[in-house]
Amino acid sequence: MEDQHQTATKAICYHCGEDLPKVKYQTNDKDFCCAGCMAVFKILSENNLCNYYVYNNTPGRQLKNDSHLEYLDDPQIIDQLIDYKHENSSIITFYIPAIHCSSCIWLLEHLYKINAAIFSSRIDFLKKQVTIQFNHEEISLKHLVETLNQIGYEPLISLQDVVKAHSSSVDKALVLKIAVAGFLMGNVMLFSFPEYFGLSGLEKQFRYLFGWLNLTFSIPAAFYCGRDYFTSAITSIKHKHINLDTPLALIIAVLFLRTAFEVIFAMGPGFADTLTGLVFLLLMGKWLKQRTYHHISFDRDYRSYFPIAVTTLQNGKEKPVPINDVKIGDRLWIRNGELVPADAILMKGEAWVDMSFVTGESEPIHKVLGEIIYAGGRQTTEAIELEVIKPVSQSYLTGLWNNEHYKSNVEKKNFNDSVAKYFSIGVFLIAFAATGYWLFQQDSHKAWSAFTAVIIVACPCVLALSTPFTLSAILSVFDKKGFYVKNTDAVEELAKCNTVIFDKTGTLTSNENAEISFSGYLTNDEELIVASLLRNSTHPLSRHILKALNVERYYSLNDYKEVTGKGLSAKVNHHIVYAGHLSMLPVTVKPAGETGVHIVIDHTYKGCFNIKQQWRPGLRQLVSKLAKFELQVLSGDTDKDHSMLKTIFPETTTIGFHQRPHQKLDAVLRLQKSGKNVMMLGDGLNDAGALKQSNFGIALTDNINNFTPGCDAILQGSTLNLLPNFIRLSKDGLTVIKISFAIATAYNCIGIYYAVQGTLYPLVAAVLMPVSTVTIILFTTLATRWFARKNKLI
Repeated sequence: MEDQHQTATKAICYHCGEDLPKVKYQTNDKDFCCAGCMAVFKILSENNLCNYYVYNNTPGRQLKNDSHLEYLDDPQIIDQLIDYKHENSSIITFYIPAIHCSSCIWLLEHLYKINAAIFSSRIDFLKKQVTIQFNHEEISLKHLVETLNQIGYEPLISLQDVVKAHSSSVDKALVLKIAVAGFLMGNVMLFSFPEYFGLSGLEKQFRYLFGWLNLTFSIPAAFYCGRDYFTSAITSIKHKHINLDTPLALIIAVLFLRTAFEVIFAMGPGFADTLTGLVFLLLMGKWLKQRTYHHISFDRDYRSYFPIAVTTLQNGKEKPVPINDVKIGDRLWIRNGELVPADAILMKGEAWVDMSFVTGESEPIHKVLGEIIYAGGRQTTEAIELEVIKPVSQSYLTGLWNNEHYKSNVEKKNFNDSVAKYFSIGVFLIAFAATGYWLFQQDSHKAWSAFTAVIIVACPCVLALSTPFTLSAILSVFDKKGFYVKNTDAVEELAKCNTVIFDKTGTLTSNENAEISFSGYLTNDEELIVASLLRNSTHPLSRHILKALNVERYYSLNDYKEVTGKGLSAKVNHHIVYAGHLSMLPVTVKPAGETGVHIVIDHTYKGCFNIKQQWRPGLRQLVSKLAKFELQVLSGDTDKDHSMLKTIFPETTTIGFHQRPHQKLDAVLRLQKSGKNVMMLGDGLNDAGALKQSNFGIALTDNINNFTPGCDAILQGSTLNLLPNFIRLSKDGLTVIKISFAIATAYNCIGIYYAVQGTLYPLVAAVLMPVSTVTIILFTTLATRWFARKNKLI
């Protein structure tokens, strides 16, 4: 009898929630539907990971033991799947369809407790991805996948890009819930028609039958279709905060309880029509939002929006091509400081690759001929020749840009975060106050109506949608004008900036049409030697001189060294050559002036390239438009342009020269400590630290691959003059969000005014709720376009 009673009370699997079979599995007084679920529980229990079950009840999925993973022992397949591999460390990204709740996130981020060979794991919940860094000497890829399978998270392994392959996929569970909710709503509406149009004597006899049918339809609507809202609300409360799903879960619960109460005690028809209609509308809104986010994600991951011109070698000649045109088999020429855009094999040169973009470790890794260099690596010495073995993945590079290793330490909080908590708490207080008032007046009917209508009419959907719709529309406008911002949060940071710091070389000056003269003498062979050295550098001055020398062939070199902001040196064709600032030269010379690029070959001073860079067109107008900002110029160059800068910038502008990278970083930190929100503009070569630390860092680029992971945005040099327009549009975007919030608040106040009086029927409130959401989305879209047109960006 005791066993039978236990079977009756424990009807579901402790791990996955499925119904228990007649022959069940049991351990630690827990019942399981299969050996797989029991095995997962044992693994979690042995590793002290049973908190997995605290975040959600029955969060697991059934374990399938039909996987055949022998193919994961094939080195060729491993090489195609792996993102990064060096010595004993590998990184791989899996698409895991079973990720569905907070328990999944918690468990997958604690994989290192299950196996010490797993260093770290990072989850992207929206894309259902997990990126795992592991020791491939201690755990093979096959064993890693088996470990994931054992805990119920079988990865869907494909040689295609997982994001691209599944970006168009539909959440089938959500679609099924929408279909069920639509079916239930239609039937409830049908049975509610007599109530809408008045009951005749014949119809009154069916009133109770229709009421019980509607209550029956309400059960799956509330507890199947609306289950996710309850799960989200309970999880948020467990974590001691209130999210935007909490009021919605309360609405569904109240409507169901009220319907059950009225039908069971024959007091009325209940609110099954409102309940099913509300759940259907909420799920449709959720589907629309999900599709919108997927569209935005897909658009920004796979559009070629990195303005990087990769240098390819075609018939021995260099030719820049767009990054998305790079194909398997192409030869790439990667200079010092440039990013490797695709997995490739080293064919020529000595590679010391900084993989901090991928791993967070800044120590350069030495690669020899024939070794693979992974996408995201940055060459730190001489230029190298690579052959592409994998196509460029825009989503992978986008993921690297958002890599947590490159997040600034500056505290960032968006508008939604600031108001969501107070909005939900305010709605609850008003709802309970209205209910208490009518209960005190001994009018329980109006108390129920007031409580239900207040929570429905003050639905937080507007809050959840207005910000992403507005900021995503702004990102689209920015993209079309050559201003590529990392994400929507960065747009809010842009709007808050009140201080602007400019680098000079490559930022205020143009990389095109510089006037170059040489004071000294170089033979034809010495010109080849100098060109062979400068060819390895991405610095604007090197590019100018190389263009002016216009040589047809180059020598190979050894011992290449480049000191940021100082110059470069190498051994070229058995000659030691130096090019750069006076302080780097190995000889004591007294040339006519300090400025320029000085050349020394075999300890003999050869002369100096004097480069008169052109100021970017429209620079004076740009500075005048930024007059409201506190402006600074920090240059690593000499002070030869000081007088010119004084005529361009206001008198209050701080202008500094001979600035080393750490000095620029210190300047940003000082301003932030004084309460300033700092925007930094640089070319990304010697100011990466300052760009990363600033509240909003912009890497300016013309036609070279100087992408900087620490920046918040990339700006094409030709559109620098539009910077004030971009700033104004970001500020206008925040204004649109605040106006939309004000409209929603006004709408809610009017709705609540009638709701608290108990005169607003809950079904009317349920209809008004999506109408307000559509109104706000329409307003944000039209307003953003209007402001974009006003700022001359469309």
